[in-house]
Amino acid sequence: MSDGVRVRMGLRSAVVLSAASVAGLLMFVWPLLLKVDPNGTGARSDPPYVFLVLLPLLVVVVVAELSEGGMDSRTLAMLGVLTAVNAALRALGAGVAGFETVFFLLVLGGRVFGPGFGFLLGATSMFASALLTSGVGPWLPFQMLCAAWVGLGAGLLPRRPRGRAEIALLVVYAVLASYAYGLLMNLTSWPYLLGISVPGHEGSLAVVPGDPLLENLHRFLVYTLLTSTGGWDTGRAITTAVAIVVLGPAVLATLRRAVRRTAYAASVAR
Repeated sequence: MSDGVRVRMGLRSAVVLSAASVAGLLMFVWPLLLKVDPNGTGARSDPPYVFLVLLPLLVVVVVAELSEGGMDSRTLAMLGVLTAVNAALRALGAGVAGFETVFFLLVLGGRVFGPGFGFLLGATSMFASALLTSGVGPWLPFQMLCAAWVGLGAGLLPRRPRGRAEIALLVVYAVLASYAYGLLMNLTSWPYLLGISVPGHEGSLAVVPGDPLLENLHRFLVYTLLTSTGGWDTGRAITTAVAIVVLGPAVLATLRRAVRRTAYAASVAR
């Protein structure tokens, strides 16, 4: 029954969400796509300002969901509750390398309530937790979009697995998403670090505007591997995976019970 009452996205919501995701992805990877005019006097590496439209687009997604009936008042209330819980959970890991409790509930919420809900939960959780921990800064929109993608992906996973197979699927996804999140977030700061040198590696790992894509990509992957993969990203993956294994079955059952109750209440009201 829970699958039958999952939050669904209409065509308009899917189009808006896809447009925001494409624009956001371009904002992440722009340093790798930068071209330099060989006849120019210098290379400008200013980021494109496409990202300025992303936050309004996130709001449009919410409006589209509400207008198309994808989210009723009960679903909106559930979004608010899970956002508040996630914001509180993230505060527990503030300042602790790799200790990211926010991804646990984000993956499970996206799994139960669907990709549209997962996308919104990721964005609102990061925003609320930033307000709670005074973590508002230029990095926040990037965090919101990355977390939104994590929730979206959880909602797009195959629906058939249940029991241990479902937990195994969510653990694998959570680990991959944890590393992908770290990879994308590194892209937001890497272009601005000039002359990067990492102990144990000869030469600079900074982006070189106009260099071939593969060369800049190689520098970035080495930089990520040496600076975050073995620390923050692995800690995030382990924390999330352990939480899903230990608490996942109980939380999934609780969320699905809430779905059934709201569906029953809605049918009685009609």
